[in-house]
Amino acid sequence: MARLCELKTFTSGNGNLTVFEDVIPGIIQRVFYIYETGKAARAGHRHIKSWNALICLRGSCRIYSNNGHEETTFELTNPRQCLVLQPEDWHIMDEFSSDAILLVLSNELYDKDDYIYEPYPNSRQIVESLMTASE
Repeated sequence: MARLCELKTFTSGNGNLTVFEDVIPGIIQRVFYIYETGKAARAGHRHIKSWNALICLRGSCRIYSNNGHEETTFELTNPRQCLVLQPEDWHIMDEFSSDAILLVLSNELYDKDDYIYEPYPNSRQIVESLMTASE
């Protein structure tokens, strides 16, 4: 199941330094960021083997996650928070603030065959409402 963790942060008179290490298994092979989304919802999938770590570097956003047994909604509001998504976590990202920058780190390279777009049966109603609200 998806889990929210607090990244180790060192604060001094020179500012903050936040460290990302030992958060997801394997080696980070892919990094991308999402910004200027408007009201659009993003994702709407899960993976076969990819683990992802999401950090909202600026602004805020909401992530809905469902692993087939449990569903949870997370709010990312500061760059010290990291949401870890396991491969089975079907997810939607939405409610991006106008200044949001969402950083995503993955332990796998992009592979279109790693994506499963069909939501779990127990999530269809909430998924439809989230997708409709963003249009």
